[in-house]
Amino acid sequence: MLKLLIAGVCALSVLAPLSVSHAQSVAQSVSKTDQRSLKRKVAVGRFTNETRYGQTLLRDSNLDPLGKQAADILTAYLVQSDAFLVFERTDIAQLAEEQSLLGDKNLVGVDTLIIGSIVEFGRSEDGKRGLFNRERTQRAHAKVAIRLVDVRTGLAFHSATGSGEATTETQTTLGMGSTARFDGSLTDKALSVAVEDVLEELVNTIQAREWRTDILAIEEGQIFISGGASQGLKIGDRLSVMRRGRTVESRQSGMPIELPASKIGEIEVASHFGSGDLQEGSVATLVSGNVDTDDIDSVYVVGQ
Repeated sequence: MLKLLIAGVCALSVLAPLSVSHAQSVAQSVSKTDQRSLKRKVAVGRFTNETRYGQTLLRDSNLDPLGKQAADILTAYLVQSDAFLVFERTDIAQLAEEQSLLGDKNLVGVDTLIIGSIVEFGRSEDGKRGLFNRERTQRAHAKVAIRLVDVRTGLAFHSATGSGEATTETQTTLGMGSTARFDGSLTDKALSVAVEDVLEELVNTIQAREWRTDILAIEEGQIFISGGASQGLKIGDRLSVMRRGRTVESRQSGMPIELPASKIGEIEVASHFGSGDLQEGSVATLVSGNVDTDDIDSVYVVGQ
């Protein structure tokens, strides 16, 4: 008899082996937390293994399979949630490289960079042997720490940890039953539950931040903005037009600081154009305030 038990931090639950359908169910439950939210652009950056598990087999930290597994699991959940535009950033070592993407029109910069580490991982095995039966239990435990970084400022604005455990039990009685070999899938399952444990908190934190886009052009009373239906914009949505604050240098830190933005108008989405997440736009009309072509480089559009 073979039993598979996977436990999160707060409760013990019996689950099937990790599969695409399982990932979809978890992601769908996360996406339901705020179906109205506009899609933010996120990227999963480095995900390192800070434990000793598997380190003796590695020659290069970039080849760390445990870290790659965790990053792939998190990326899969974020994509399946359909709540974000998710970009690959597996080779980014410095935040400055990501910041440079914001000024490159051929590449897409993201709003939030997700960086993580596996801070605990271990496997154990124990068993009992009686006169007529034998039991064997294999366990894997994982703990991940994840940080959310604002790409524009380099500030880590949120951190969270998640833990998970996976267990396989086998039992034989009078020579009948299953015989378990080393279960390599426990690693995937423990990492998956650890990521699940922190996923909803990460999603809610990212979605609570300001959604922002830019004005492409203003022609004949129509305001063209980036982003369309794929990002969650709907006809009739009202968005705020904000003028960036002046940038001044702080005498305390010596760093440039942008003063608070001010609202100069409100627009309403009238129609969409283009196709695909990155090539869609919307046509809006001015509801209040005053926005003209001279403002395009100094304003941006926000919504929730």
